[in-house]
Amino acid sequence: MFEIAAKLKCSTHKIVYWMNKYNLQRRSLSDALYVKLNPNGDPFKITKIMNQDEKFLYGLGIGIYWGEGDRRSKNALRVANTDPRLIKVFTKFLLTICQLEKRKLIYNLICFNDSNPEEVRNYWAKELRISKEKFGKIVQIPSQGKGTYRKKSKYGVCIAIVCNMKLKTWIMDEINKIN
Repeated sequence: MFEIAAKLKCSTHKIVYWMNKYNLQRRSLSDALYVKLNPNGDPFKITKIMNQDEKFLYGLGIGIYWGEGDRRSKNALRVANTDPRLIKVFTKFLLTICQLEKRKLIYNLICFNDSNPEEVRNYWAKELRISKEKFGKIVQIPSQGKGTYRKKSKYGVCIAIVCNMKLKTWIMDEINKIN
């Protein structure tokens, strides 16, 4: 409504008046933003008929999200791990089973403050076979002591992110089907 009002150079109240007068349904703000961010429709399409390998990948992808995924956000899928193999499998699940448009997948990195962020970015880009430009922010955190976890995470944590509330809902529904 704000954009329509701006284009017509009138108040939002006038747009609301005419929409009410002609019983025009209004979208919620989240629905309007979804359509604006995805003008060609959903950036994913779930594979319905799967061969054995795809069924296995489906199970792995759902399991990875169930075990490693962030369920706090309503709108974003986030999987974080120190193991590039896990991130690769989850990414393959998104691209193969969910047929996600590759451009919708982004990555962030978390590394220790004594790590070289460029070295960390290069490591993950090489391991995931993606461009270094696919990484958003790199967060550096203070060292966590001398434990074994520090040695395992020399290259920090990679977070695979997809911002899509419909895809998030689908994955959560699939997890909820599991008894």
